[in-house]
Amino acid sequence: MQHSSYLLATMNKDQLLTEPFLQLPTETSIQVIWFTEFFGTGHQVRYGEKLEKMAPARTSKLTRVREDAQSRTVEAYQSLTDREIWRHQAEITDLNPGERIPYQVTSFQENTAIRSDIYTLTPRPKKGTNLKILLTSDHQLMPMTAANLQKVSETIGQVDAVFLAGDLVNIPDRASEWFDDSRGGAFFPCLQGRANYTLTKNGIQTIYKGGEIIQNAPLFPAIGNHEVMGRFSNSRGLNEQFEDAIPEFIAKNLAEDTAAINKKWLKNHAFNTDTYEEIFSLPQNKYYSLTFGDIRLVVLYVTNIWRNTNLEPNARGRYYENQRDLDRPDRWGYGQHIFEPIAQGSPQYQWLEKELNSREFQEAKYKVVMFHHPPHTLGVNIVPPYTDPVPTIQRDTTGTVTSVRYDYPQENDYIIRDLIPLLESAKVNLVFYGHSHLWNRFLSPKGMNFLESSNVGNSYGAYLGDKKRPVPLDRNYAAIGNPNGLPAIIPNIAPLVDWVNQPLSYIASNDLTVFSILDTEKGTVSSYRFDTRYPDSEVIKFDEFDLLREKKTESREPPCA
Repeated sequence: MQHSSYLLATMNKDQLLTEPFLQLPTETSIQVIWFTEFFGTGHQVRYGEKLEKMAPARTSKLTRVREDAQSRTVEAYQSLTDREIWRHQAEITDLNPGERIPYQVTSFQENTAIRSDIYTLTPRPKKGTNLKILLTSDHQLMPMTAANLQKVSETIGQVDAVFLAGDLVNIPDRASEWFDDSRGGAFFPCLQGRANYTLTKNGIQTIYKGGEIIQNAPLFPAIGNHEVMGRFSNSRGLNEQFEDAIPEFIAKNLAEDTAAINKKWLKNHAFNTDTYEEIFSLPQNKYYSLTFGDIRLVVLYVTNIWRNTNLEPNARGRYYENQRDLDRPDRWGYGQHIFEPIAQGSPQYQWLEKELNSREFQEAKYKVVMFHHPPHTLGVNIVPPYTDPVPTIQRDTTGTVTSVRYDYPQENDYIIRDLIPLLESAKVNLVFYGHSHLWNRFLSPKGMNFLESSNVGNSYGAYLGDKKRPVPLDRNYAAIGNPNGLPAIIPNIAPLVDWVNQPLSYIASNDLTVFSILDTEKGTVSSYRFDTRYPDSEVIKFDEFDLLREKKTESREPPCA
């Protein structure tokens, strides 16, 4: 099948599916990656001042990307259908630190050369290099994402890297969400200035193209819950498969043939991040660390499955199983279970301890840790606590299951109990995360900064005052405020105000979109907002904080119970 790319009339068989993007820079090299819908030949990168040098690409095929009836593509799919997409990766070596040079990718299809535009690349920056880093997350093809990234380019110019704290798309195995969703806001087009998203506000239609960002700056993502697919099927829809992740130990318990259990079997019967891992080239696929100029970036795999907040017995949610499925444990969701342990003693925790003790980490000027799930937020997704669900299964006198409920003990929140004390002891400067689609920040008594800058495309709201999270009344989960103690800080330049002109400590809007920039020259993180209701309005810097010293004069929202 043929599909539209960038929503042009030509077909992907005759053009590149994406422009190139950059990954894995070293002191003298960088990886260039792009995608096509044809196998092709002679995939290569030309680079140098006159494009006089050539690096061949190696090609692989994405193994799990598909479309279905819910896909938003130019050509409709009636049922689950494999999508043939090829990935090309070339390593550019012999680079000189600090030198930025032109490059262009070429793929040959039936003797026809198909070329990208010309962009620039540079190897990993040396210490002391002044950098501007885009901090972003939760793109998910949301309505304001293209506008957000377009305003990044217009306001900041070319950034030097992108730190993306998870939730890149909604359904990771749906190819069109990455490449060519017909609404014009797929992941790669938005970050490559090739989006075509029409946003209507106050009766005014504005088309946003996103920003030409990752062609010229490396992308460093983290895994969010939307990078994880559930149990694999050749017939069920992709949304249903995505929502059907279960813990690996449950999959093993449900196995009819235990002799068949291996790594591939577990991926198909529990959950997997295969498409995410196949698309990106990272130091380690699930959690990793690297030095980038004066920054030591540590990226963790800290996310759990998102389950419905519904408190009724007819929904498989975070607190209960659906009553109609009580006699079918294979249909249970097993609560809001964690994908990769971060508790003390887990492999990831042990890896992190080693990383925090490394010379590279300890000598870095700026120590930044990024993951998806919030340690502190006014948003919805911090409840229940980040811990393994504790099931209570009730049965009648015949042994028939009559109810299944899940509890999440606050004292066992692994992020607060285990992870944050470790990061604080290592003198981390910034913890960056997303998940609740809002902007708010926090500061610990010891001076560690927390930033959630995920109101990129829409918001799930801030829970203060009369706005309460949906939580069971018989449990002590926080309906309002930040459950983990720190008060939210009021922006120190141009905060929004409420109806009685009091400054707000957050931005949670479906009209205002927010982005944040880490500036290593100034040692600051600055946050900006743009009001999409007024397309010709200015981008406003509304907050800025110093990474290296605690500011004693921060205004804070009073802590809420």
